[in-house]
Amino acid sequence: MTTATSGFFQRLAAACQDPRFSKVCGSVRFDIADGDDLEQWLLVIDHGKLQVSQSGDPADTVIRVPAQVAESMARGEVNGLAAIERGEILVDGDLALALRIGRLFPRGADGGAEADQPTTTSAP
Repeated sequence: MTTATSGFFQRLAAACQDPRFSKVCGSVRFDIADGDDLEQWLLVIDHGKLQVSQSGDPADTVIRVPAQVAESMARGEVNGLAAIERGEILVDGDLALALRIGRLFPRGADGGAEADQPTTTSAP
């Protein structure tokens, strides 16, 4: 089943590049909990190059988020910083990196897709 969350990560994987992260290197794992189920996504950023995989591998930063909140973020309905402040999202590791990752998520009720999408490039 395709969800807004999986669609978000699939779009990141297809994009391969985001110039807003040209000075960023690091990895972030999203642990998305839905009851007893855990979906894990790993985002590796290397000077703007994005690699996304469904993986529970270790990361510099781990973001733990309930599936309902992740879905709302992927649709642009919830601001990640506000969710952190409310205690809905837990961050283990580099908080600054976690906050920068928030730029990847759409903004606004319409998803703000045109303003927040990474640059799509073809892989060599």
